[in-house]
Amino acid sequence: MEERSELAERILDQTADAVIYADRSGTIARWNPAATALFGYSLEEVLGQSLIIPEHLRAAHWRGFEAAMTGGVMKLQGKPTLTRALHKSGRKVYVEMTFAIVKDSAAGEVLGSVAVARDVTERIERERAATRAS
Repeated sequence: MEERSELAERILDQTADAVIYADRSGTIARWNPAATALFGYSLEEVLGQSLIIPEHLRAAHWRGFEAAMTGGVMKLQGKPTLTRALHKSGRKVYVEMTFAIVKDSAAGEVLGSVAVARDVTERIERERAATRAS
C-alpha cells in the first residue's frame, strides 16, 4: 500500500496540470508543484489555508462548495470551466478548471474536493486576436 501511495504522490508532483485538494471545510491539504507555477503561491503558503478564490467570486463559490459538500454532488463536476485567476504577482490569467468530489471508498462519505487547472491564457488571447482580426 505504501508503494501505491508513493506512486500517487509522484504522479501528482510530476503532472503538468495544477492539482488542488481541499477538505470539507475548504482547507487546502494538497497543492502540487504545477499549482505553485500557475498561481505563484508555494505549498507552505497555501497548506491549511482556505481556497484561493478571487474576491468577487467568493460568495458564489462558498455557496456552491457548501452545497457540494453537503449533497455529495457538484454542478460543474467533470465539466471544464473557463475562469480568470489572479497570480500572486498580480498578473491575471485565464484558467480552465475541472472539479470533482472526493469520497471515502468504503462509506461514500464526502471527504473534500479536487480541482485540476491549466493556464489557457495564450490560447484565449490568440482566439480573441483572431476574432478581432476577422
